[in-house]
Amino acid sequence: MNRAAAALNRIAFGSIGLGVLGWGAQECLWNVDGGFRGVIWDRFNGVQDKVYGEGTHFRIPFMQYPTTFDVRMRPRVVSSRTGTKDMQMVD
Repeated sequence: MNRAAAALNRIAFGSIGLGVLGWGAQECLWNVDGGFRGVIWDRFNGVQDKVYGEGTHFRIPFMQYPTTFDVRMRPRVVSSRTGTKDMQMVD
């Protein structure tokens, strides 16, 4: 019974270690979607000058905070009433 408990103990500590390692790796990555741009705010240097395009990028957890901005063009509809040759108003 002692060997089984020791083996389960090792498995438990190993899975906790893998979970912490996976969480740390996930915190180091951030994505910028298509049509967006990103900048990073650093605790020590403020906003960095580099603008990040779409894709996956690295950051230092708890020290750098990414922000994404939508840079896609949006259509603007401008309505105006005009008259035709026979003086009917159309939009």
